[in-house]
Amino acid sequence: MKFPVFMREHPALAAFAFLATATSGLGQTFFISVFGSGIRESFTLSHGNYGLTYSLATLISAGLLLKLGSLADRWAVTSVTTLAVGLLAAGCLVMGLAQHWIMLVPGFLLVRLGGQAMLSHLGVTVAGRYFVHGRGRIMALTAAGFPVAEAVLPLTAGLIMLWGGWRLPWLLAVAVLLLVALPTLLLLARHAPHPSSLAGAQADSGGVGFTRAQVLRDPGFYRILPAAVVVPFTVTAVLFHKSAIGELRDWSQEHMVTAFTGFALGHLFSLLFAGSVVDRLGAQRTLSLGLVPIFLGMLILAFSESVYTPYAYLAVTGVSLGFTAAAGGAIWPERYGIRHIGAIRAVAQATMVLSTALSPLLVGALLDGGISTRLLASLMAVLVLVSALLATTARKPL
Repeated sequence: MKFPVFMREHPALAAFAFLATATSGLGQTFFISVFGSGIRESFTLSHGNYGLTYSLATLISAGLLLKLGSLADRWAVTSVTTLAVGLLAAGCLVMGLAQHWIMLVPGFLLVRLGGQAMLSHLGVTVAGRYFVHGRGRIMALTAAGFPVAEAVLPLTAGLIMLWGGWRLPWLLAVAVLLLVALPTLLLLARHAPHPSSLAGAQADSGGVGFTRAQVLRDPGFYRILPAAVVVPFTVTAVLFHKSAIGELRDWSQEHMVTAFTGFALGHLFSLLFAGSVVDRLGAQRTLSLGLVPIFLGMLILAFSESVYTPYAYLAVTGVSLGFTAAAGGAIWPERYGIRHIGAIRAVAQATMVLSTALSPLLVGALLDGGISTRLLASLMAVLVLVSALLATTARKPL
């Protein structure tokens, strides 16, 4: 089998990175949100208490990732994979067997830590560490695991729920993780060089290997970081509160659900060419340019009254998600080298997880306070614009 040029360095690891991000979908908001009504009804939880429980677990997982993320620099890929999948499977088991609402805290914590945090971090870290040529394209391939999971997992879980209730998908997920996902990931990663064996051979544009402490002293890191997390922050807020936004604009729930297909298509379509743009222009320039579509999307949401507005703003928002996934994954090894890339990416990933925990709470409070969708979308557009401009001012580290 002839692989594309950018995959020929480590074809098995390219497949590993894609599968790791796809498997992380079991710990992502788009999957967990499917069970919201069933869980709230089973444990008699209000929307506020349910959201608070979820956000609390997500915040704790962000803190733990700062510690566990650096394991990707010190442990073999197979060892970190076993830990991440084990945490995710344990969380799915807790969710499926929970008999009291208090068990939702460890359940959410484990699925968020093992899935959204660890597995997605591992997939992108492997792609950044083991691929030098065509790094932007391998990042795009890795990030393609997310829209695939978006298309498959919620629909599958919804169909299973119709037959067996909300607990059954969680229990089936345990079996799939332990009997299919974990063996496949371990098989693909079995020949991956140990990260320590690459420490003395910085064969990438970063040349030197910055430590996490050195990165945290680099002013440019703090100029780039907002651009790397503003899209997940905005997307989480918009999708989590899409029903409320629809109600305020008199859009039916069916209309909003149908419009979400535009988001998924925009996300997947952008990944087809985002990687090539990163390889031509560099990750930093592409990251800023990738924020243009979501900036326009927020303006469309703010000022358009058309019945097609949900389709338009969600589609262009999806485009930004693809571009920033490819550029955001490539920028840290491009800028700081690969020697400590796990520890460095853990900071960025933990910040992203933190932002996705806070954005539903912040936007929910604004909506409860009576803010209009026009003003809300305008504020988001300003936030995106400032983040893009900040990223353009970051100089190369000394």
